[in-house]
Amino acid sequence: MYRETTRKISVSVLPVYIDERSDPERNLYFWAYRVLIENGGEEPVQLVNRYWHITDETGSIEEVSGDGVVGEQPVIKPGEAYEYTSGCPLSTPSGIMVGHYGMRSASGADFTIAIPAFSLDLPDAKHVFN
Repeated sequence: MYRETTRKISVSVLPVYIDERSDPERNLYFWAYRVLIENGGEEPVQLVNRYWHITDETGSIEEVSGDGVVGEQPVIKPGEAYEYTSGCPLSTPSGIMVGHYGMRSASGADFTIAIPAFSLDLPDAKHVFN
């Protein structure tokens, strides 16, 4: 599991290779990743948007941004957490993802929190950190 904390908000990510959605003969590799966002702060925060920087093993970069996550813009109260699962296809057997969430405090202040860099590797591959 990968974890990063910004402004008392922790983001943990667990990537998992999904063999049944992958087809290496067609250069398709698919990972699911579970994200847990825990609010250790003293006021509610809302996840407003996301940004991902995805790099495959050849160095090709894809940037993804948009409102919320999985169609939601959750409000996370102090001491509570929000969890979701999403996925990432790659045309290579490994890569790395990193990003940030745009957040809004209950008082209306906008800020970003870091999503830890995490490796996407086949289960039997040597882990590579770019």
